[in-house]
Amino acid sequence: MDVLTIPKTNENFRILYDIKGRFQPVAVDSSEAGFKLCKVTQKKLGKNKIPYIVTHDGRTIRYPHPDVKKNDTIKLNLATGEIDGIVKFENGAMVFIKGGNNIGRTGTLMSVEHHPGSYEIVHVKDSLGHSFATRLSNVFVIGQGKKSMITLPKLGGTRLSLIEERHARIKRYERAVDEEESDE
Repeated sequence: MDVLTIPKTNENFRILYDIKGRFQPVAVDSSEAGFKLCKVTQKKLGKNKIPYIVTHDGRTIRYPHPDVKKNDTIKLNLATGEIDGIVKFENGAMVFIKGGNNIGRTGTLMSVEHHPGSYEIVHVKDSLGHSFATRLSNVFVIGQGKKSMITLPKLGGTRLSLIEERHARIKRYERAVDEEESDE
């Protein structure tokens, strides 16, 4: 979720995982490079009853908005360090998986199973209708409904099955052969 800016070429990239678990730079425009999404990992009262939150990247933000809860995502302005928006962790939210076997996938949050003394399991459905489950700690909210606040990597975070992937590869090959024949 980090933003990388190269001043000499005036390019901006957001570093995300692809569906194979590799880091992939995703080109973004300058307005999107001005903010970063941060998952809230803790919400506590500090010394002298000062409320604060801690994000996944180690930032501590004092006096957050009272609506911010654990597992929500905040939109952090990189220039000022202020919170520009909140995305709630609730059913129907768009999520990005940042760990586990489903790393790099995106989808809609369907439900959360609470298991006291064990891991909490989150059920997600992607845009192709495939359902999968992962641990709560692997889930990162990136938007409400079907609208993401950030630009996603190639394929939009959807993983194809082996048969679907093979079928897509055959179609690409057939299109390439047809283009070669039309050039001759």
